[in-house]
Amino acid sequence: MSQTQNGTVIDVRMIAPRERHALIFATFAGLLPGQALQLVNDHDPRPLYYQLQAEQPGGFDWQYLENGPEIWAVAITKRAAGGCCGSCGGGQH
Repeated sequence: MSQTQNGTVIDVRMIAPRERHALIFATFAGLLPGQALQLVNDHDPRPLYYQLQAEQPGGFDWQYLENGPEIWAVAITKRAAGGCCGSCGGGQH
């Protein structure tokens, strides 16, 4: 995990698979509304999107920055409390 002026970058390619989601969720929990983390992976992290949506419905925005085929990068931005509930499908995925 590293810090840039644009936020936290987590390159999970260098992290043991069993530790990845716990690190991502802990990092996301520490964000303030409007802050983002950037996730870098060697495959599409879509399963993480669905897990976040189940645990944080409407609590984040998801934006692909890079779509493979070798590297995927996603910006996950924490929304302010009381924002969209997510039931309208307003989150980007």
